[in-house]
Amino acid sequence: MEACRNILESGLSALNLPHTPEQTEQLLAFIKLIAKWNKAYNLTAVRNNEDMARLHILDSLAILPHIEGKRVIDIGTGAGLPGIPLAIFMPEVEFVLLDSNAKKTRFVQQVILELKLKNVSVLHSRVEDYQPELGFDTVTMRAFASLPDIMKLTAHLLSADGVLLAMKGQIPEVELAEIDCDTTLIPIHVPEVEAERCLVRIVR
Repeated sequence: MEACRNILESGLSALNLPHTPEQTEQLLAFIKLIAKWNKAYNLTAVRNNEDMARLHILDSLAILPHIEGKRVIDIGTGAGLPGIPLAIFMPEVEFVLLDSNAKKTRFVQQVILELKLKNVSVLHSRVEDYQPELGFDTVTMRAFASLPDIMKLTAHLLSADGVLLAMKGQIPEVELAEIDCDTTLIPIHVPEVEAERCLVRIVR
């Protein structure tokens, strides 16, 4: 795991994210858990630990400066991405991690227990079936659908001044043209990752 540690340390410095040794250890423990459970649960197509550090951990943390408010929901969290890395770095923020795949939510529950994360809860549900009592300040996801569909599926989760953050690869020009909302396109640079990344910020 030494190579992973080096990737994380240099990546976190490049992202200007101050961190404690404990946070680095939690990230490494998270990678180990994904690698261990991946064999049986098929959590991610990424099999190499160093690639997980880049494509999962640093990719998730690259959006941290854009998270707003004290209540965040991560839709279609899968193996807990970007929710778990963000929660490790934002202990004062409450995170809800939602996924419709029971195997994946079981895994995330185990991660929460093993990493002793007090600010995270996991929910096994389809996004359209979840009706929270309180809206969320930030709704985030690694974009699992087109932006118009994401808007339809998640609008009921946002608080009055909440924001939607959709993580995308290349700039989704066609999708952006299809939505009539206040949108901001934020280019994201993930250290050691060549592929294009962007964040679409949508205000209700």
